[in-house]
Amino acid sequence: MSAIHPARISHLALMAAMTLPVTAKTVLAQEATVLQRLTVEAESDDILLQDGYIVQESRTGTKTDTPIVQIPQAISVVTQDQLEDQKPRTLNESLGYIASANPNGFGFDNRYDAFTLRGFPAYSTGTFRDGLRQYNGPSAWFRTEPYGIEGLMVLKGPASSLYGVSGPGGIVNIVTKRPKEETFREVELLAGTNQRFQGAFDFSGPVNESGTILYRLTGLGRVSDTEIPGYEDDKFYIAPAVTLQPDAGTKLTILGEYSKAVTGATAWYHNSSYGVLSDLYAGDPDWNDFDLRQGRIGFEFEHSLNDVVTLRQNLRFQAVDADLKYSGFYPAPPSRIWARYQEETRNFVVDNIAQFDFDTGSIEHTAVVGLDYSWSDYTARSARSLSGSASLDMVPYAFSGSQKMHQYGLYAHDQMEWNDWTLFVSARHDWVKSDSVSAALVGSEQTDKALSGRVGLSYRTPWGLIPYVNYSTSFSPNLGFVYDYATNARSVARPTKGRQFEAGVKYELPDHNAVISAAFFNIDQTDGVVYDGTFDAAGNQRQRQLDLNARGVELEAQASLGNGFGMLASYTYMRMKIEDGLPGTVGNELSSTPNHMFSIWGTYDVQDGPMAGLGIGAGLRYVGESFGDDANSFRNDARVLVDASLSYDFGAAKPEWDGLSLQVNAKNLFDTRKQICTAGNCYLDEGRQITGSLRYRF
Repeated sequence: MSAIHPARISHLALMAAMTLPVTAKTVLAQEATVLQRLTVEAESDDILLQDGYIVQESRTGTKTDTPIVQIPQAISVVTQDQLEDQKPRTLNESLGYIASANPNGFGFDNRYDAFTLRGFPAYSTGTFRDGLRQYNGPSAWFRTEPYGIEGLMVLKGPASSLYGVSGPGGIVNIVTKRPKEETFREVELLAGTNQRFQGAFDFSGPVNESGTILYRLTGLGRVSDTEIPGYEDDKFYIAPAVTLQPDAGTKLTILGEYSKAVTGATAWYHNSSYGVLSDLYAGDPDWNDFDLRQGRIGFEFEHSLNDVVTLRQNLRFQAVDADLKYSGFYPAPPSRIWARYQEETRNFVVDNIAQFDFDTGSIEHTAVVGLDYSWSDYTARSARSLSGSASLDMVPYAFSGSQKMHQYGLYAHDQMEWNDWTLFVSARHDWVKSDSVSAALVGSEQTDKALSGRVGLSYRTPWGLIPYVNYSTSFSPNLGFVYDYATNARSVARPTKGRQFEAGVKYELPDHNAVISAAFFNIDQTDGVVYDGTFDAAGNQRQRQLDLNARGVELEAQASLGNGFGMLASYTYMRMKIEDGLPGTVGNELSSTPNHMFSIWGTYDVQDGPMAGLGIGAGLRYVGESFGDDANSFRNDARVLVDASLSYDFGAAKPEWDGLSLQVNAKNLFDTRKQICTAGNCYLDEGRQITGSLRYRF
């Protein structure tokens, strides 16, 4: 067993020092008192109204509190219970059981939250936090800590009519843990494969007796190796939150976060030939740090003027600093290049909303008008050497590009209900200005504007089925640079636009906490940004723009039954076609986009008898064959990944141990490891990972 550096131990020691004394003190106090069993839930039910694996109501689809089954658009959810049962380590792992979400295109690589929705890359345009977009630079990406969130909402298809800048595949809205009105306290210790050690805590509740001030403080410390040599996964994370609610119609919630993470900077294995992955790691274990510091501060304000008008303002500033020390073979083994890359990204976003609830005759209206503004700025520097990492201290940094973006959006949405019919009409106009400077110090200015919209109609039949149709469009100016097909010149990326037709059906099982849904979609995209499989002189993979068409069918089911059973299931059939791109690729399918994906996850908690408190969970993820490059010259094999969990609630046996639980999780239980190639470059699946956690809630 290798030694752990003292600096890494400090991350974990801080958390352990804060959690263990509290745990020990409380356990000793409870030994003298026999308590009745309590059910303490981590979710606040503020933005997502949850029950097990089901979310009944959310603001994601309409920016109003609306039952999900009434929204004429496909929406998938990841609840707090699912996060706790599956113990994902990254946002990508959180999406593994969602229809049409594919986090598998780059093998093991926890540096970025890189995933696709309905076949379209969504990592730069599809990630939202609490309803506000997270702008990412080329490398300075805001990375999500799953322990700090209470759920995800995945809105499928174009969403620009309400959210502005976003991609045609949809958006993932990450919901931050919020203060709870009842007292909640949790500490957790975790250990796992590759010397993974983690301590975490989560405290919330009222500050004063009247309950007008609430708080939440969530923190985590981790030191961990990975299966890649010299590739760490260390993190320190702290997230404070405060809610002020002086009266029934006014609420202000302040949300903050700071984290510092260190991972490996190179996750790639050398490709011995085109489309063939070797077992030769491309990185240098002694020069392999990706330091990422990120922070955010913002607030959500809501005030009801009367029964008709409610005003909201959501605001956030966030910053990400990335420092990468990476290496690779250049031009081929054993020759090597060492490089360093630094990037800073800053962004600010504010969304002002007015909601109107009124009737016109027999039609009930929930209308929204809003104005939002966002500003984003990134700057990058780089240095490289062919003579060793030590020489990089003597090599000056070179400017590698910068860009500033200002975006204004004006939107309106009317949600009309008449008898069992629901009609959604949304429209938005965006204005975006970008000022860019290339690595060659050539400045350029670009102004974009676009109108986007959505029309959706649903009907609740007498037997409970809710069929729906919608048409929606998207608009997304792109932050950064792309390479032209013909000239190979580097230029500012053009905006990506999309349009979708979708038809589907949703069904809530009567007298059961279960939902089944199906959807057909057809999406056309112009000027989408994808990796092309080639690299520039600094070793960065080039991005280009092309036109795509995605067509497919999704099936999903979620259930949390009162008898201890819970279930998630999804199936996706999809064909992603290149409509315009590099010569030789037009008419082909986009690389690493499987035609078939299937997943199922089930849990059972024993309710009574001598085995009461025992919980068992198991899941299967099937990712079908796909092409390894856009020329469709070779294929990626299908893969089956199996996950499992085993838990025990000690409070079921002894009431004085109420709140204490033990859980073991296994990901990729049978250690399936295959190559996955995207744009001709091949990566490797992560092997079996096992963690055990001891949690105490009080």
